Amino acid sequence: MASDDDAPRPRRRLHKLRRAVRARRERIRRNPTLNMTYRVALGGFGTLILILGIIAIPYPGPGWLIVFAGLGILATEFHWAHRVNMFTRRHYHRWVSWLGRQHWTVKLGIAALTGIIVVVTLWLLGMYATIGNWLGVRWPWLASPCSVTENGVVEFSMSPGTAAPGD
Repeated sequence: MASDDDAPRPRRRLHKLRRAVRARRERIRRNPTLNMTYRVALGGFGTLILILGIIAIPYPGPGWLIVFAGLGILATEFHWAHRVNMFTRRHYHRWVSWLGRQHWTVKLGIAALTGIIVVVTLWLLGMYATIGNWLGVRWPWLASPCSVTENGVVEFSMSPGTAAPGD
């Protein structure tokens, strides 16, 4: 078996970095207040990354990668997150494997459904009206049926582009 000195240089640096990170984490763990602060901060950050990943799943790009990164961050401190991460990865790989065995029409249907989800979400968020305004196009059907009031309440209107009574 090769000694640590025989290992390639980048590998030694990575090993050294891991040891330093573990030592620092152990120092934090010894102080209860600092440990709780660390866990809360890491939990908040990991949860934020996880939520962003879940939002990004139907869109083109690395949605699932972001989900796994968020769960990985949480799993460094929380055992339940490790179990959820393993469960999610297992079922994600099963889904990809199943989808790979399907006829092209099934794949096309799933791609179309994903596209519809993206289009509807962008419409609900008001992105089409925003881009239309940038280009000088003010078609009422581009406006989202959702609006946020001054109090932060989301309201839905069945006729987009019309003003609510009292406006």
